[in-house]
Amino acid sequence: MEPLTRCANGHYYDSKKHTSCPFCGVQSLDIDIQKTMAKRPGTTGGNIGVTRPKGGSQGAEEGKTVGIFRKKLGIDPVVGWLVSVKGPERGRDYRITSERNFIGRSEKMDICIAEDETISRENHAVVSYNPKNNSFRLFPGDSKGLVYLNDEEVITPEPLKSFDVIELGQTSLMFVPFCSENFQWKKEEEE
Repeated sequence: MEPLTRCANGHYYDSKKHTSCPFCGVQSLDIDIQKTMAKRPGTTGGNIGVTRPKGGSQGAEEGKTVGIFRKKLGIDPVVGWLVSVKGPERGRDYRITSERNFIGRSEKMDICIAEDETISRENHAVVSYNPKNNSFRLFPGDSKGLVYLNDEEVITPEPLKSFDVIELGQTSLMFVPFCSENFQWKKEEEE
């Protein structure tokens, strides 16, 4: 295994995969955030943001499953975040999008926590957002590792509330919803 590169801020990263520190981001870019939408890990095109034409196609591949929320809205918007409050990636945030978000160390996962070797590579846990009833849930994964919600073992799906703490491996993640009783994504013509 090749040694990792250390950035000026002390983060370690694989320089064969990244041209600069993925934790720090690229400071000198001038990006129109309205036209740029980050790709989710494991989707075609890698982890790099992709610019989409306004009102254009979302680039769905023939035969590829598209989430109902994305199909309805034409986008797959952020609905909440997980923020690492303890563990190797402390301070980092992870986007939650509609429907099921698989958590693990693999880049194939929707939420990739690569630096915590005590987290299973795939499907350690799942966070879901149901747009029909505007609710979030935490599911245990199908891996060997346990998942805890506010210090209680998760053995069946559990509802998530603002600032709940999810523990997996050596990592603790605080849940921060964006969609709630105060806001919910709608089609532009419905607004």
